[in-house]
Amino acid sequence: MKIKIKGMGIYLPKQVVTGEEIDKIIGKKIGWTSNYVGVKERRYANNEETVSIMGKNAILEALKDASMSLEDIDVICYAGASVEQIIPSTACLIQRHLGLGDSGISCFDINSTCLSFLSALDNLSYVIESGRYKNVVIVTSEKASAAINTKEPESFALFGDGAVAMIIGKASENEGARIINAMHRTYGDGADLCSIPAGGSKIPPNVSSVTRESEDQFKFHMNGKKLLKLSFQKIPKFLEDLLEKSNLTLKDIDMVCPHQASTSAMRLIRKKLNIPEEKFMVIIEKMGNMIAASIPMAFYIAVKEGKVKRGNKVLLMGTSAGLSIGGVILEY
Repeated sequence: MKIKIKGMGIYLPKQVVTGEEIDKIIGKKIGWTSNYVGVKERRYANNEETVSIMGKNAILEALKDASMSLEDIDVICYAGASVEQIIPSTACLIQRHLGLGDSGISCFDINSTCLSFLSALDNLSYVIESGRYKNVVIVTSEKASAAINTKEPESFALFGDGAVAMIIGKASENEGARIINAMHRTYGDGADLCSIPAGGSKIPPNVSSVTRESEDQFKFHMNGKKLLKLSFQKIPKFLEDLLEKSNLTLKDIDMVCPHQASTSAMRLIRKKLNIPEEKFMVIIEKMGNMIAASIPMAFYIAVKEGKVKRGNKVLLMGTSAGLSIGGVILEY
């Protein structure tokens, strides 16, 4: 599909939290987070830096990058896991912050946790291709710090906050930009390996019923070892099928922008797939795992650092709670 990323923007919270600060919070020896987990710093959003405010700021930067105005937007899609409230959609809250609350612009959310951005990019590309919309904003704004669990030090030390926005539209006939292929697979047997059990209809957020025992279920839980084992079993075949259906090999890919799941997971997966280190974008050391913002943030930084240029073939790939695996191959 002739789809082009017209502009990109980010927002990073003001507060930088170091590995040493995390060590003190979770009662670990100084240096544990930086050396064992591999995250030396990450950003934490304050109370004023809500998901919708961060998303708004990222969109404004993306519009500048694309030399576009608010009036050019046809759709706002919030693609992420850190919904600001159960209802309404986070996208409509972002719309209001942009001053477009009376515009009628279509707003909705897509949530496939860490793969939300890829799901939005894949599905909305078809809508653009059909001609229904001209300029679509996909914004991923995550506030992981609101739900991380001090009782699980390894996952607590992983996460960071921030937002990324991209404006996508149809590429002109003389432009090479396109979505080459995309794939998404889910293995529900791994549904309990990464979850926040409470907050939905099963364990509703009824304040009067929250006890010390149930309060923990409103926090993030992850079985990292089992999650990595399942991912390790499924990812090689997934990538093989995606490349085969795209009539490509790994040698044709100029850069891989993976989900920044964890330092150890990315290192093992890169070696397992035999991807050269210089073609594997890693930002986790300074950003942490930013949930759905990880993949687009890695892509954004790769472009800004000159590691990805127009005409390059890029593989965006990762895993998410589910367990789901997703990948998009695009020509930038």
